[in-house]
Amino acid sequence: MYSELKTSTRILMGPGPSDAHPRVLKAMATPLIGHLDPEFVTIMDEVKTMVQETFITKNHLTFVVSAPGSAGMETCLVNLIEPGDEVIIGVNGVFGGRMVDIAERCGAIVHKIEVEWGTVISTDHVKKALEKCPKPKLLALVHAETSTGALQPLKEISDLVHNAGGLFMVDAVTSYCGIELKVDEWGIDAIYTGTQKCLSAPPGLSPVSFSDKAVQVLENRKTKVQSWFLDLSLVKNYWGGAKRAYHHTAPVSSVFALRESLRIVLEEGLDNRWVRHQKVHQVLKTKLETLGFQYLVEEPYRLPNLNSVFLPKGNDEALLRTKLLNDYNIEVGGGLGAFAGKIWRIGIMGESCTNNHVNMLVSALEDMKEFKY
Repeated sequence: MYSELKTSTRILMGPGPSDAHPRVLKAMATPLIGHLDPEFVTIMDEVKTMVQETFITKNHLTFVVSAPGSAGMETCLVNLIEPGDEVIIGVNGVFGGRMVDIAERCGAIVHKIEVEWGTVISTDHVKKALEKCPKPKLLALVHAETSTGALQPLKEISDLVHNAGGLFMVDAVTSYCGIELKVDEWGIDAIYTGTQKCLSAPPGLSPVSFSDKAVQVLENRKTKVQSWFLDLSLVKNYWGGAKRAYHHTAPVSSVFALRESLRIVLEEGLDNRWVRHQKVHQVLKTKLETLGFQYLVEEPYRLPNLNSVFLPKGNDEALLRTKLLNDYNIEVGGGLGAFAGKIWRIGIMGESCTNNHVNMLVSALEDMKEFKY
């Protein structure tokens, strides 16, 4: 016989997921109803409206993909790209590289803007890319690169893309509900995110939004979308319209949790939430630097909610991460790619973004005899 499911109560300070509010966990325990039940359709409408409010957009085609953020990425790309399309994608970490892979699988001709990990893509980089590809179908950037903690400026690049006749696509998985993000004001045509970062909902859903211009591109496709499950021409009729058309069985309990997490965000207010993440980041930064940590990313382009730091010399990062997890129940993330074994990625996202979380982490480090500072 298998034993009853039990897990440790962790303090989640890695790159995601973050801690969930008790109200969100309680919402997940709400009794199930059918995914076409009129009550669930009402809940879907409420979730859609709250996603529009938190994206700060009036885009009609705004909904939640029944899969994690990587599926949101794929939803944007497979619907907007057809074989032979030329696209520009910024690569300054893992997730820009993932977009390139998906776009190539769609048959696109990809022009990469590759810069050093930990840095961001500038308007000059974009201008040079547009010289080689003057009429891209789209240009895609990662707003908050989770692999490095780099915060990508967007507003200045939007006009360049639109003046070239292209769509502007953005990965907002780690920025959504944690730092300033204004979809309509910044001219973002396609955007996706995840639920487990600054939103502090369980992982497994991906809010997305598409501008009217992006919808026109979808409607004028000459070829079928390569993915049936992610084909917007099919799934959009499940999330909107006078009569809901069955598409798939939505993860009902996860949608309940998402609805509650969005309510919590709106109760706090987006502006207040952005300020909170910045303030707690400053506390964390001060304490980490006192212990000898150094940041990977230059301060103007540093994510407040995902802190990528080099440990003081002489420390075994993997050993310390393991001890934090096993002895103190605190999770932090290791490096990826070229930074594997070299940095920590410390998340202060959503419900994990409190001074108490910072103090627990710092106290644990100071308590560890293995930590050298």
